[in-house]
Amino acid sequence: MKIVIDARTLRTSTGRYIERLIHYLQKIDNKNDYVILLKPKDFDSWQPSNPRFKKVICPYKEYTFAEQIGFKKQLESLHPDLVHFAMVQQPVWYNSSPVVTTMQDLTTVRFRNPDKNPVVFWIKQQIYKWVNKKVAKKSSHIITISNFVKNDLIKFTGVNPEKITVTLESADELPKGNEPVDELIGKKFIMYIGRPTPHKNLRRLIDAFALLQKKYPDLTLALAGKKDSNYARHETYVNEHGIKNVVFTGFISDEQLRWMYENTAVYCFPSLSEGFGLPGLEAMLHGAPVASSTATCLPETHGDAAHYFDPFSVEDIAKSIDDILSDDKLRNELVKKGKKHVKTFSWQRMAEQTLAVYEKYGRKS
Repeated sequence: MKIVIDARTLRTSTGRYIERLIHYLQKIDNKNDYVILLKPKDFDSWQPSNPRFKKVICPYKEYTFAEQIGFKKQLESLHPDLVHFAMVQQPVWYNSSPVVTTMQDLTTVRFRNPDKNPVVFWIKQQIYKWVNKKVAKKSSHIITISNFVKNDLIKFTGVNPEKITVTLESADELPKGNEPVDELIGKKFIMYIGRPTPHKNLRRLIDAFALLQKKYPDLTLALAGKKDSNYARHETYVNEHGIKNVVFTGFISDEQLRWMYENTAVYCFPSLSEGFGLPGLEAMLHGAPVASSTATCLPETHGDAAHYFDPFSVEDIAKSIDDILSDDKLRNELVKKGKKHVKTFSWQRMAEQTLAVYEKYGRKS
């Protein structure tokens, strides 16, 4: 078959999924031919390692008329036997070949983004809801990254459960280097890595940290991730409330992230909504004890290897972190369980399951 994979998300916050999928498909599939569609800015940063894989520039941005018209024409010109979209955003009327869509989660359906114009965002959100339902119905098959998302999708779209395959993500060891985060050297810190949008629940984490400071005045909260206007709001909040020892690291390299995982006292995952929750597994892999929200898929992802809290309760978040900080036995148990738990996940298995979907639903030449 000739399989086209939409990899426009390759260098985004959710890009680990598509990058790992393509990486392992190149290892396990020497029968099918692949076309990997990349944004112009990402074209030079990815090189195929399997001669059956070639890359093509896809200049069409998500949520645009160009995506609906130009991208559709580009796909038709490629004459694929199957197209795999790694996200819901796609030409919704493309039907020239079987389509497989990975639907990561329904977070955008449920949460607003204060970084956007509220009226414009509301309109886009209604369109996004329609797109999710349209894509779920027109796709030959759907892939989700957790059982929670599968069940959530069934409720939201009414799609037949047999139309969905769950392929769990995994975690890879990050590259080791001599790159500490300067502001955290020699400090005892708890950490979070990711976007600062409302569903990530960072405001309650900050408030929980303020409670912890009464007992641990020298403790630092490290919030890592590319700075944007949402992070700026959190910085303003911290300053206005006089909360000390909060470090906004901005963007960090994979080497720095590994250093943070290896040196943090607690990795905290306060989110209200996730499709999988990959940073928690990464933290476990690198020896960090994890305090996790009970929301959505996180108990499924973290199993018995995390210490859980109610993400709507500032006090419960603080208590969960304090439990780990003050109890060496609990901490050591979480670290041990985490390293064991993360071994139950596999990117290669995810790629094998995805390839099986291609083989079943692709058009045979």
